[in-house]
Amino acid sequence: MSARDKILDRIRRNLGRGPLDEAAATVVRERIAGHKRNLVPARTDISPGRQVNLLQDKLEALAATVVRVPSLKEVPGQVRDYLSNHNLPSQIKMSPSPSLDEIPWGDVPMLEITRGAAVITDEVSITPAFGAIAETGTLCMASGPETPSTLNFLPENHIAVLKSSDIQGSFEQAWDSLRRKYGEAELPRTVNFISGPSRTADIEQQLIMGAHGPRRLHIVIVEDEQKA
Repeated sequence: MSARDKILDRIRRNLGRGPLDEAAATVVRERIAGHKRNLVPARTDISPGRQVNLLQDKLEALAATVVRVPSLKEVPGQVRDYLSNHNLPSQIKMSPSPSLDEIPWGDVPMLEITRGAAVITDEVSITPAFGAIAETGTLCMASGPETPSTLNFLPENHIAVLKSSDIQGSFEQAWDSLRRKYGEAELPRTVNFISGPSRTADIEQQLIMGAHGPRRLHIVIVEDEQKA
C-alpha cells in the first residue's frame, strides 16, 4: 500500500466509512471535473483594460510597485532604472524561462545577468509571471525547471515581468488558465500566489517587511495586446 493509500485509508476509518460505491464515486468525479463556480465578486467581470487598472491599484495598495510598458524592448531600461532608483547592484539572477529570451537584455550592457535558481547571496531576481488576478492584486507563479520557486522568495528584491494578456479577473479564471496549459494531471508541483512584498506583524504588532520573502516587489506589465 502506498503512503497516499495509507493516509486515505486512515481518514476513512476515522470517518467510519469504507471506500465509496460506484454511484458516489461518480458524483465525486463529476464534481471535481466540473470546477463549479461559487460566489465570484462582480468587480472581476470587467473589460480587460479595467482589469489591468484594477490589478495595478491593488498591487500598489499592497506596497508593490508597478510600471507599464508598450513592448518587451522597454523592459531592460525599466529594470536598469529600478535598480538605480533603489541603489541596488546590477547583478541579477534571472529565471531560465524561454519567455524572457525575447527581451533584448543586451541593449542595457550594465546589467549582469546569470540564469538559474536563486541562492542566498542573490539580491535581485527577475522572473516571468504565469498570470495575475485583478480581483486581489495577486501574481500567479507556476513552478518548474524553467521557473524555480527560489527566485520568488530568496532575493530581497523580486522583479516580475507580466504580459497584460495573462491578467485574469478572478482566481477561478487563473486556475482555468493553469489547467489549459498543463492539463489536469500535470499541474505544477507548486503554484505560488503573491500579493505584494513579504510582510508580517506577528512580533509586537510591528509591521516588518521581507520577513518570509522579498522586501520589495516590482512588476513590469508589458501591454502586449490592445486593452479596451
